[in-house]
Amino acid sequence: MKKLYIIRHAKSSWSDEKLDDFERPLNKRGKENAPMMGERLKEKGIMPDIIISSPAKRAKTTAEIISKEIGYKKKILFDENIYEASIDELRKILIAIDDKNSAAFLVGHNPSLNDLANYYVHHEENIPTCGIIEIGFECDTWSDIEPKNAKLLSFDYPKKSE
Repeated sequence: MKKLYIIRHAKSSWSDEKLDDFERPLNKRGKENAPMMGERLKEKGIMPDIIISSPAKRAKTTAEIISKEIGYKKKILFDENIYEASIDELRKILIAIDDKNSAAFLVGHNPSLNDLANYYVHHEENIPTCGIIEIGFECDTWSDIEPKNAKLLSFDYPKKSE
């Protein structure tokens, strides 16, 4: 089985209108939510074999905070293709994952993450900032992940506990 965790970046700041979208940092709420969601993953015993993130500042920071919270010791892979990606671009990234990796975190942006989740498991609900969708695939290779062997295992987000 392959497990994919689709993670939308935490809440970002819009306070500096001159700042390029790629460089927008997390805001106060984002800096609080990212470690909280990392802690929830840790409590569930979730540890990825690989983390792939958009290099945009808000996604990169989210990936770094969550990886620290769960005790992930490997290097995070940053892929520029995740920023403003289409479903096909995201799928290419996923099917290229080495098959020795059973669980992967993909940290990125909407609307592409929503589109990806909807493609695999018909999850039409919006993924809020710092939301995490866990999808299990009944297959042995990343090149075989398809909607027909996908199952939504969990959907968590910061306000779910409120």
